This record gives sequence, structure tokens and C-alpha cells, in this order.
Amino acid sequence: MSKFQIYPAIDLRGGKCVRLFQGDYAQETVYGDSPVDMAKKFVDAGAEWIHMVDLDGAKDGVRINDQVVIEAAKLPVNVQIGGGIRSREDIQYYLSNGISRVIIGSLAIRNPELVVSFIEEFGADRIVIGIDAKDGMAATEGWIETSGQSAQDVAAFFTTHGAKHFIYTDIATDGTLQGPNIDANKALVASGDAGVIVSGGIGTLDDIKNVKVAAEGSPISGVIIGKALYENRFTLEEALSC
Repeated sequence: MSKFQIYPAIDLRGGKCVRLFQGDYAQETVYGDSPVDMAKKFVDAGAEWIHMVDLDGAKDGVRINDQVVIEAAKLPVNVQIGGGIRSREDIQYYLSNGISRVIIGSLAIRNPELVVSFIEEFGADRIVIGIDAKDGMAATEGWIETSGQSAQDVAAFFTTHGAKHFIYTDIATDGTLQGPNIDANKALVASGDAGVIVSGGIGTLDDIKNVKVAAEGSPISGVIIGKALYENRFTLEEALSC
């Protein structure tokens, strides 16, 4: 397993940097007019990766805030992007424009065999399987719909087909600052090469420390931090030094 990684998050809607509460588009807070400036702040603080989500794209099923993402990727940092990635062309577009990894969520639920072909074509290190779950069941379309598949079953399928990177978002904890669902993340994939990035609920430095402790001997490989940074619960420097 590679080293534990901290991923500061930038969620994009209408070209701005926002956060949603539990994935609810009606409960949005705008934290900045310039996502690229926010990315620069994260890079200056020592970020090696930035996690970006095109919320408009996730909802509408097409790339919408892609130019902002590409601009951020010109900084000396690795960028992974999710939201609105629905085709081979979308993946090729982002990877050829400096993006390090693309996150595939809804499409992985709807057309898993196609996503397996993407892993084979582009490589397991460039494709992240994003699993967003409500009560353990995988959700799609920007969390608006819930599928009939468990998160663990989805992860098991892709693990057997070579996937190496997963992001697990527990929708119930996302944006709440009440702590992540660590047990669900640890249980997502069986032992092997696959790593799971924890997403949702980080509110304190202790939450980060708890995730790092849980990562020892488990598939957990990193953690995404969003709202806590924007509400100044702690700095990215502090998070990186946990």
C-alpha cells in the first residue's frame, strides 16, 4: 500500500467552490468564487493531491466545470476529478489535459463491464471507482437515486477486475462534520492491492488521526477533507502533520 494521503476537496458548482450538506443540492454553501485560487492555497499548504468534484456534471451527466479542473491541474499537484464522467471520451479528455486520476461513480453502477474496459485501457492507477452509499446501498446520479446494489458487492466486482482505487462516501455523514464511517470503509474491500479513500464527515484533527490509525492493516489509503477546512476547524498544514 502506498503512503496515507490527505486529499483536500474542491466541489464545483456554477464555476464556484461550494459544499453541499448530505449531498442535497438545495443545501449549498459557497466558499469561494475561484476554485483555482483555492487549489493554489492547498498547494502552498503542502497538498500533493487535490480531490475535485463537478457537482453540475454529476447531476446532469456531462462535463460542465472541466475548464476549472484543467486549470487547477496546471499547478504542481496531482488532481483527481469526479462528476459527469460518462464515457471513454470523457476519461481521455481529462487524462490528456493533465488530470492524474478520474473518478467514475454512476457509470460504475449502471455499466460495470464498460468501466472494467476503462481500467484495462487506461490502467488501474488512473481510474478511481467512486462508491457513494446510503445505508450501505450504492447511490447514483449525484446521490439523487439509490441503486439496488450494496456498496460491498460493487467493490467486490471491481476488485476482482483489477481496480486499485476506491472512494467510499457515506452520504449520511457527508458535510456533517460528525466523524466518518470508518467501519464501512474498512469493510468495503477484502485484503489485496486495492485502497479505499475515506470521504465524508471529517470534522476534527482527531477524526483524521482515527482514520490513519484505522488504515494500519486495512485497505484505507487516504482521507478526503472538505467542509472542515472551509469552516476553519483546522488548517491543511495541521491535517498534513497529523
